Amino acid sequence: MAANLEKIIQNVKKIYMTDSNLENLLDYERVLDEMDIYTFDNWKKGELVEGPIFEKYFVTCTWMWDYRKMPDPRGGERLLSYGCEVSYKESILEYPVKVKSPDDFQPGTRVGKMVKKPIWLVTITMPKKLMADIEQGSIELENESIELEDMEDVEEDNLDIEQQAPMGGMGGLGGL
Repeated sequence: MAANLEKIIQNVKKIYMTDSNLENLLDYERVLDEMDIYTFDNWKKGELVEGPIFEKYFVTCTWMWDYRKMPDPRGGERLLSYGCEVSYKESILEYPVKVKSPDDFQPGTRVGKMVKKPIWLVTITMPKKLMADIEQGSIELENESIELEDMEDVEEDNLDIEQQAPMGGMGGLGGL
């Protein structure tokens, strides 16, 4: 299967035209980030070529890398223990050359010649439950509010404890 630049562009357009697709893709990426996948070589350089594709319990995305910059498989292995499926496949990306002369057109047309470039395709199928669990953890931290009164009470309690603690060379540990 050769990756087609036109299909990739249509996929990206579809993502931006639908808020739910974009939100789900952000949740998907949050899982990759929380699992520290981006610490492995070349994982940051991947480009989305297909997806997100939604099934009842899973979301699947396919990512593309230059052939010489294959992502470190240890990153994919990290996802396996969380119920994800990861597959690697060699493929070809077809894209038109930059037209500089009449020789750059396909014979008898006004369409540029196509160039083929070797790439890696990595397909990751991720459980929706994993995405929801990690999203829930992020939301709880983001939405957690601390009342100013509570902060003042904690500070007062800490001051009271410090004033009650005996001063000494061992910080009140009695020479232990």
